[in-house]
Amino acid sequence: MTDVARGAATLREQIKALVAEYHELAFAPGSFLPGVTPVPVSGRVFGAEELQQLVEASLDFWLTAGPYAEKFEREFASVMSARHAMLVNSGSSANLLAVSALCSPMLDGRELKPGDEVITVAAGFPTTVNPIFQNRLVPVFVDVELPGYGIDVSRLDDALSPRTRAIVLAHPLGNPYDIGAVAAFAKEHDLFVVEDCCDAVGAKFDGRSVGTFGDLATASFYPAHHITMGEGGAVLAHKPKWKRIVESYRDWGRDCWCAPGKENTCGKRFGWQLGQLPFGYDHKYIYSHVGYNLKATDMQAAIGLAQLQRLPAFIAARNRNYETLRAALADLDDVFEFAAVHPKAEPSWFGFPMRVREGAPFDRNALVQFLEGRKIATRLLFGGNLTRQPAYEGLTYRVAGDLARSDQVMHGTLWIGCYPGLTEEMLVWVSKSMHAFVRDGART
Repeated sequence: MTDVARGAATLREQIKALVAEYHELAFAPGSFLPGVTPVPVSGRVFGAEELQQLVEASLDFWLTAGPYAEKFEREFASVMSARHAMLVNSGSSANLLAVSALCSPMLDGRELKPGDEVITVAAGFPTTVNPIFQNRLVPVFVDVELPGYGIDVSRLDDALSPRTRAIVLAHPLGNPYDIGAVAAFAKEHDLFVVEDCCDAVGAKFDGRSVGTFGDLATASFYPAHHITMGEGGAVLAHKPKWKRIVESYRDWGRDCWCAPGKENTCGKRFGWQLGQLPFGYDHKYIYSHVGYNLKATDMQAAIGLAQLQRLPAFIAARNRNYETLRAALADLDDVFEFAAVHPKAEPSWFGFPMRVREGAPFDRNALVQFLEGRKIATRLLFGGNLTRQPAYEGLTYRVAGDLARSDQVMHGTLWIGCYPGLTEEMLVWVSKSMHAFVRDGART
């Protein structure tokens, strides 16, 4: 090692130590003051290691996806029991890539074509459904079951038509739907399945990790989710063909599969003839899909690697906080319908949902305003009944049966936080506030 290299290495160690010192000072936890200190629904939870990894990656100045990204993909795939993980810039982009992959000509005649139908639910998040529209496919909306919020699998037969080609569903708030029944239905009718696991990293069904039942799965690393790298997401797959297709759509649509900074992985970079291009056209500039650029950066991946080390503890804390709230609010069952869990499901809770029962002496809006007034953050179950949203007016979709329960979700459901950053004091304050609202009539 040269003197210059030794000097640089010494400086890196000094910087790393200073970053840890900075973290201790800059992010020291404060005291909790009920009604003054916010109780968020979600948020980033991190230590000095995340900052150190971020700075380490920035000092390498790789900037785009590189060694940290490759390592994160390997480790996250292992965590999710998948063969491949393709890192992208958001969970929404992951969904876009997964649905786009179903339309790839590389599927040799099985690809989805414009006008083909995709079964999904109406009560969910827009970017689970938007890629269906964006690929000129037709969503077929079915209702959810309550109080689990997953797809009502008894509606699958009603949703089926000669043009049905795929099923795209999210595990809501970390509570797995009956993916076993969905996978069996898909196999019977030769349908593709995409599992949106953005809210459900670490959840299981029938002893298996969610994301392992379908053809493709997705995850999100937004700060609200189980681990974070700021922005970020991943597509999970089990077959090498899916990996190649997803990476092509992610990386400009190129046919070449060389990693960034590499070339001639195939051994015949100037020996291809595809489309109407001349023989020998540089494979790095041959495009087999109408793609995007949805890559993440190495700096994001570096943060994600540190977060992965915390994931088991994060999941345990989420589930512990959920159970604490459920026990504390058990006597409010007469006015709230709390979530049910499928007998084969092991949730990895993203939030704590509840629905104001019909006939309760208050409505959801009154409760939301009361809790928000006490600095307890709330969220609705995303878009409610998506067919009521202005974004989808005039678009082509089909509804199988009625969406009565999706409307109930739209009118009555909210959720509060159970993420690892919540303290026991915060959970006690939430419980006291809920009881004050319901039992004491403190509704102003």
